[in-house]
Amino acid sequence: MEPTPLYIDGAFVAPVSGASFEAIDPATEEVFAHVGAGAAADIDAAVRAARRAFDTGGWPATPATERARILRQIAEGIRARADEIALIEVRDNGKPLPEAKWDVGDAAFCFDYYADMAEAFEAKGDTAVDVGDARFDASIRREPLGVVGAITPWNYPLLMAVWKVAPALAAGCSIVLKPSELCSLSCVELARIIDATDLPKGVFNLVTGTGPDAGAPLSEHPMVDKVAFTGSVPTGSKVMTAAARDIRTVSLELGGKSPFIVFADSDIEKAVEWIMFGIFWNQGQVCSATSRVLVERAAYAPLLDRLAEEARKITVGRGTDEGILLGPIVSKGQYDKVMAAIARGTKDGARLVTGGARPQHLNHGYFVEPTVFADVPAGAWIWKEEIFGPVVCVAPFDTEGDAIREANDSRYGLAAAVMSDDLDRCERVAGAMRAGIVWVNCSQPTFAQLPWGGYKASGIGRELGEAGYLAFTETKQITRFDKDETWGWYIKGA
Repeated sequence: MEPTPLYIDGAFVAPVSGASFEAIDPATEEVFAHVGAGAAADIDAAVRAARRAFDTGGWPATPATERARILRQIAEGIRARADEIALIEVRDNGKPLPEAKWDVGDAAFCFDYYADMAEAFEAKGDTAVDVGDARFDASIRREPLGVVGAITPWNYPLLMAVWKVAPALAAGCSIVLKPSELCSLSCVELARIIDATDLPKGVFNLVTGTGPDAGAPLSEHPMVDKVAFTGSVPTGSKVMTAAARDIRTVSLELGGKSPFIVFADSDIEKAVEWIMFGIFWNQGQVCSATSRVLVERAAYAPLLDRLAEEARKITVGRGTDEGILLGPIVSKGQYDKVMAAIARGTKDGARLVTGGARPQHLNHGYFVEPTVFADVPAGAWIWKEEIFGPVVCVAPFDTEGDAIREANDSRYGLAAAVMSDDLDRCERVAGAMRAGIVWVNCSQPTFAQLPWGGYKASGIGRELGEAGYLAFTETKQITRFDKDETWGWYIKGA
């Protein structure tokens, strides 16, 4: 198998070292591709290409209508190959095919959305500000930030990359993308799609490789103006430390341990459906997964019974098989972490209601049954820490105040959810949640038009929506003095 290439300065090239790594199908544990392993020299070449494209290539000054046209070319390129890319995503990541198709569709939409936004911001122009002195005319302008280093995760390989690439290009930035080594292949296809458009060379670059060999050099490169990272808290801390040395802009999306409060007046069937969607979608490998469920005591037992009953019905298997709702965990390493977390939960006194093992009918692949823990002690590791697998922890509460306190008792603050027929209570609880995203009577719906990001250790900054566009801009004030006026501070009588 010929390794996939890197994409640097408008050309597909082999890594300087010639090295590669394996892509493993998590459903079969088989190697099905080899991926070019870029390192510091490749990162340096890519960053320098992006620097030239930004400083002298003319991309930042390109009219928004032209940038938008190219972004729409990319969107159409994704749609033209949507089925093929979705199958690549399934084989590389393991997620069920319908989910992969949904992700690819969202990726195309994201390019269209930011194409529209680029045009809208240019049409709006500078923002005039009245400074209270008629001799001065002042305005605020948004300009492209510069060269962006984007480091993206494996749970939504294409979509998480696009969340950074689309607004960065729309704003007039150039970019170097380093996807996760666990799932790089759909990003290679994105590079092929971009190569067929009119995007000037060097504006978009792709370097596949490991975190230490490629991610670290990218986050530390002195020619990078901003690092946009999605991933774990420990790695995010390293990215932030590297950025601090050169006073570089950074945005971090670092996951969470999101709570879901269910009040007793809720429809149990609806609650069970949203709980399952909140934790079992994408095998629970979702940064915002509502993995801590707090249920009002009066509804606790009946909800647990229904949740366990429905969880046992979830079809587990290879993502391309018909009717599959839960695929494999992404890798052997992640599978081992999930299984260790389940064992730790039992040891810490949580009651295993269902799941917790490999499905009996699957002898190969990194599969984990949908797992439900009940009566989870508040201090238990599985209640506090992100498992990133199909494992939900459920505990009862007695009062609204108790639920809010327990929900907020976390170092994370990415997302939260509340369910009740009392909409006033829902609004009250939503306002009390210390989280960047709060869902009312649902869990996990995500829209490109809305900002995405969290409080506390869940990260810094926002992606998506207008905030996601502005994150790739700098703010400049321009203050003009009336040429017919005289200042006369030092030269009196002038």
